[in-house]
Amino acid sequence: MNEMRPFIDSLPKAELHMHIEGSLEPEMMFALAERNGVRLRFGSVEETRAAYRFGCLQEFLDLFFQGMAVLRSEQDFYDLTWAYFERAHGDCVRHAEIFFDPQGHTSRGIAFETFMQGIQQARIDAGKVFGITSELIMCFWRHLSEREALEVLEAAAPFRDGITGVGLDAAERGHPPGKFAGVYRRAREQGYRLLAHAGEEGPASYVREAVEVLGIDRIDHGNAALDDPELTRRLAREGKVLTVCPLSNVRLAVVDCMARHPLKTMLDRGLAVTVNSDDPAYFGGYINDNYAAVQEALGLTGEELHRIARNSFTGSFLDESSKAARLAELDAYVERYH
Repeated sequence: MNEMRPFIDSLPKAELHMHIEGSLEPEMMFALAERNGVRLRFGSVEETRAAYRFGCLQEFLDLFFQGMAVLRSEQDFYDLTWAYFERAHGDCVRHAEIFFDPQGHTSRGIAFETFMQGIQQARIDAGKVFGITSELIMCFWRHLSEREALEVLEAAAPFRDGITGVGLDAAERGHPPGKFAGVYRRAREQGYRLLAHAGEEGPASYVREAVEVLGIDRIDHGNAALDDPELTRRLAREGKVLTVCPLSNVRLAVVDCMARHPLKTMLDRGLAVTVNSDDPAYFGGYINDNYAAVQEALGLTGEELHRIARNSFTGSFLDESSKAARLAELDAYVERYH
């Protein structure tokens, strides 16, 4: 057993990069398929899990899109979101910033209010029951057009109070961030916080473009930034937070093994990195599993894990007083532990 696992398991932390649709476990997929009369191409939970082997991002996305088909009703979205919060509570997550993909649902005829109401009610209940605070990040699919992203932004207007930021996800190659400069400009004018997946499969130039053209507040993934030393120094100097997803990176062949993951190098170069689970049902682990895997493979110290957890709170969209309270809890825990 990883001797640091007990420390990790009780370490107060925030999760800043988790796609709610990516927390759909095979057991829930089958239960919702039965509830909604949806035929799946897999005959069992075990067969579904066996299919969770991907050679690249696109292979994962193909299965991810199929799994989404079982989500039909407000109750489905509530159940999915509540299940995530139960797991997050068990992993000592104090704050979560959750991505959701409207285009994956509206394209199937699901009304915007259906998924919003289900997700929002689960957030409210998790706050009451577990004390977990949370924010919602609405993502645009980058393989679709900017015009379609603008339509999503417009459709979200009635739910503006419940959505903190906008992001950019799905297939990265061939879809540079600048493609969405117009919708990001409009989102900024409307007061949204700005994020974008960049430098996962795409090059360092995509990270730079996300920063300079889109004006993002936070970088999702960002691994490729290390290929550009000047960009790396700039990100470190500006304290730009990167939401790194170790198990996802290995499963999608962004890195060939955990021992070669760049997270330690990122830390050593002064980057404000965090550890997150991305699509945990598909990539074999929730947030504590990611902390443990990267700690063991790279030999991260308790001090480095503490630093990563601090970055997760300082890089969140919590207000300053809430950040201070969470950081005080974290620091007190580390002091007691040692």
